[in-house]
Amino acid sequence: MNWIELRALNNLYSNGEVKINDTLAKSGEINYLINSLRILDRTHDKLFVLEGFAELYEKDYLEKYHRFEAFLLDNGLLKPQLRFEESDIKILIGIKEDMENGNLEPLREQIIKNEATLRVVSLMFFKNEKYLLGKEALINAVKLLLQIDELADDKDLQYKYVLECNNPKCIVLCENIDFLKRPTLARTNHIELWYAGGKNVTKLDFADTRGLPIYYSCDWDYDGLFIIYPLVKEKIQSIQLLTPNGIAKGIEETEHASKWDNIKDKNIDSLLTSNQLDIIKELIKLNQWIVEESCNLIEMINNYELTI
Repeated sequence: MNWIELRALNNLYSNGEVKINDTLAKSGEINYLINSLRILDRTHDKLFVLEGFAELYEKDYLEKYHRFEAFLLDNGLLKPQLRFEESDIKILIGIKEDMENGNLEPLREQIIKNEATLRVVSLMFFKNEKYLLGKEALINAVKLLLQIDELADDKDLQYKYVLECNNPKCIVLCENIDFLKRPTLARTNHIELWYAGGKNVTKLDFADTRGLPIYYSCDWDYDGLFIIYPLVKEKIQSIQLLTPNGIAKGIEETEHASKWDNIKDKNIDSLLTSNQLDIIKELIKLNQWIVEESCNLIEMINNYELTI
C-alpha cells in the first residue's frame, strides 16, 4: 500500500466515506476489503464503510497509520500529493532511528567521503540500485534524514564501504548493508565489515585482506548463493561462506524475488561444506530462504572457527 491508500482508509474510519480517485479504484488492498471481506462498498464516485470495517481497521491499520503520520509530520515530509509506499516509510523510519542512535554515522561519513552515487545509496537502503531513480520526493527524504546535501549522479560503483575497527581479527564481506548499520557489535568483537553492493563485485579485484581471514555473509537464496558468492569467490579465493543461523522464511509469503526455480544447471557444491549443502537442500525443498540480517554475525563466525 502507499500513503494515499493508508490515508483513505483512515478517512473512511473517521468519516465513513471517501471520494474515489484513480489510486483507490486500482488498489488491491481496498478491492480486497470490498470483494473478499465485504466491509467496504462503493458507488461510482465514493467508498463507504460496512459493518466490521471499524473493528478490522482498529486491529490492523490504526496504530500503523498514526505512527507513519507522526513520523512524516515530525520530519516535514507530509505533503498533499505524497505517494510513498508503506515499505518506503518503514525504511525512512529505520534511517531516522539509526541516525539518532549514531549507528549510521560511520556509513554517512563514507557516503560523503566516497561521493556516493544515487544508485549506491539506493542499493544500500532499498536493496535495488534503480529503486530511487526518478523518485524525487523519496530521494529528498533520504538526503534529509541522512543530513546529506547532494549525491553523485553518475554510475560509478567502484567504491566498497568499510566499517573499520581497532585490531581487526577478521573481515566479513556482507551482501547487504544492514550489519554495517550496527557498528558497535562488530567493533567490540574486532570484526572489520565490508560492503561492495550485492552483485557489484568488480571492485574486489583490488581488495587487500592484509592477510586476515575473510568470510562472506549473505542472504541464503538463489541470488546470494548461486550468483553472488561464486563471483566473490573468483575475486577473493580465500573467502569462506558463513553458515546462517537465522530463521527461514517462505519465499512466497514474503514475496521474495529470488527463487530457487532459477537453479537449473547451477552447481556450487565444491564451494560449500556438507552441512551447508544440507541446509540449501532443505531450503529448496520447503521453498524458503534465510535473510542475512536475521542471523547472529558473531555466532556465525565463532561456529565457523570451531569447525576448522
